[in-house]
Amino acid sequence: MGGHEARKPAVAAGLLLLDVILVSLIIAYVPYTKIDWDAYMSQVDGFLGGERDYTKLKGDTGPLVYPAGFLYAYSAIQFVTGGQVYPAQILFGILYILNLGIILYIYTRTDVLPWWALGLLCLSKRIHSIFMLRLFNDCLAMTLLHGALALVLHQKWHLALISFSGAVSIKMNVLLCAPSLLLLMLKGMSFKGVLSALSCAALVQILLGLPFLLSHPAAYISRAFDLGRVFIHFWSVNFKFVPEDVFISRKFAIALLAIHLMLLILFAHYRWSKHEGGLLQLLCSRFSQKDLGGFLRSISLNQFLSCEPKHKILSKEHIVTVMFVGNFIGVVCARSLHYQFYSWYFYSLPFLLWKTPFPTLLRLILFVAVELSWNIYPSNFYSSIILFCAHLIILWGLWIAPIESPYPRRKHSQKKRD
Repeated sequence: MGGHEARKPAVAAGLLLLDVILVSLIIAYVPYTKIDWDAYMSQVDGFLGGERDYTKLKGDTGPLVYPAGFLYAYSAIQFVTGGQVYPAQILFGILYILNLGIILYIYTRTDVLPWWALGLLCLSKRIHSIFMLRLFNDCLAMTLLHGALALVLHQKWHLALISFSGAVSIKMNVLLCAPSLLLLMLKGMSFKGVLSALSCAALVQILLGLPFLLSHPAAYISRAFDLGRVFIHFWSVNFKFVPEDVFISRKFAIALLAIHLMLLILFAHYRWSKHEGGLLQLLCSRFSQKDLGGFLRSISLNQFLSCEPKHKILSKEHIVTVMFVGNFIGVVCARSLHYQFYSWYFYSLPFLLWKTPFPTLLRLILFVAVELSWNIYPSNFYSSIILFCAHLIILWGLWIAPIESPYPRRKHSQKKRD
């Protein structure tokens, strides 16, 4: 086992080098597809021109619907590239490699995947397209999110929350990981630490949104953090098999939200907190302490805030599992997934598949089924139902999979296992 694990850094470095070559060839020879870039630049031009009313920041594809971090990020990109597509593609090619490097680092810090399966992270046609041929803001948001996850692996909570909040400020889908991140924080920090880290995240949002909050606060909050948007049925990749009248209905949205919350609670209680006796037991243990006689006693507010968790260090596999599975649950329950949304969870797919107890052949079949579904354009009844079924099978596999230890094993037990 140890020899195989030692190969991973070398394999990761080799994959990065090969993908650098592939990215260069894509930028040089594959035609760019105009979708949102002009709209982004129009919205940035309005912002740089002094407009602070979110209802008046618009582009070819409609009004601006992203938080303020998006404007700062794409203003910087416009400054560097002059608003031209080709240099922006080079910039996004660098971003792609940076993101892949972070992901490979995360994978090499866990023992879930065999070394050869790291190659799956470089095999998506759609992901290469999203980065280099579409220049979507999802790429920036997910790179910051993956950076936050890498920081959480080392339990640099405050820096992780700053990076996480930066990702949210570019695109709100990152909030799908918020419940998982909060649970990990409750396991690995005192309540005082949790509040401090959350305050850092909130401060990032306030500072980035300040110009808009001071001038037109209602417009900014309603547009940048609109949770009730209804997407167009035609662009849905995951629920194209659902009739359009059902797809756009409020009942369908509420049902998906209820399922989402139920799944999060079930996974949090029966899997992510099983070692602690369940979610309620985990929370109760932080509100009370045992005295010498073994009985629970109440504690003061100061003790409550300063009380450190019993096991402060979390295992890296547990951290990645909770973050990736929590995000995947949100993706499965999303009312509409557009093509660029594949970047929200593609990089977690190999990890999730190898967490399931399925045989390797079935894992690879599911990986190919998901990838093919995302590469059929436009999506249709069959492609969307294949994707939906693949998602459900993976989710079921994650539910029945063996539960990893949330805390690092002792060194002697690790050596015995190797």
